[in-house]
Amino acid sequence: MSEDLKQLAQRKLNFFQTLKAVAWAMFGVRKGAGYQEDIAKLNPVHLVIAGLLFGVLFVTSLLTIVGWVLASFK
Repeated sequence: MSEDLKQLAQRKLNFFQTLKAVAWAMFGVRKGAGYQEDIAKLNPVHLVIAGLLFGVLFVTSLLTIVGWVLASFK
């Protein structure tokens, strides 16, 4: 099983390409062929890190927007 993980971690896309793929997925505008290509090349470690990064960015932006809206009512 550890050999499978090592092989997955050696996939071709670098971290910035993974960030790009995750960003396209968040907007929901990725075509099927590009999606299949990304899935075949994405490094799962990079994918988890990118997902956590975008999750934190999303929550932070929501909290900022809510803070601005609440401040405008004072």
